[in-house]
Amino acid sequence: MDITQEPADVRDLPYSVFAKACPSRVTLEHVTGRWGGLTLGALYEGSLRFNELRRRVDGVSEKMLSQTLHALERDGLVHREAQPTNPPRVDYELTPLGREIAERLLGLIHFVEGRMDDVLAARERYDGTRGAR
Repeated sequence: MDITQEPADVRDLPYSVFAKACPSRVTLEHVTGRWGGLTLGALYEGSLRFNELRRRVDGVSEKMLSQTLHALERDGLVHREAQPTNPPRVDYELTPLGREIAERLLGLIHFVEGRMDDVLAARERYDGTRGAR
């Protein structure tokens, strides 16, 4: 669909990620960035502690996961629950809005996973004609 021909209900929204200064662009970045999308997808399965989440999102550093969780919490997508125990226990879970977004992301994730044979074949053809990079 051509973005200039969006349905009227979309055109009438007060926000547009295509506008440079629109705050929705930052939230979209948090949601679709590598760590944000994976974090939301992992939390869709249920509440996780920080280290459980870090193990689930293989490859993320402590620093990046912490920054990602802060951004998602600020956007209202993740809820942080600190238990007053010794040692302290902190659990992370999706808010209703975060859950809705994660459902949509997981649809895309599963679609991509299901089409990886096509993607890998396309890469092989590309590399064969242009040389591997």
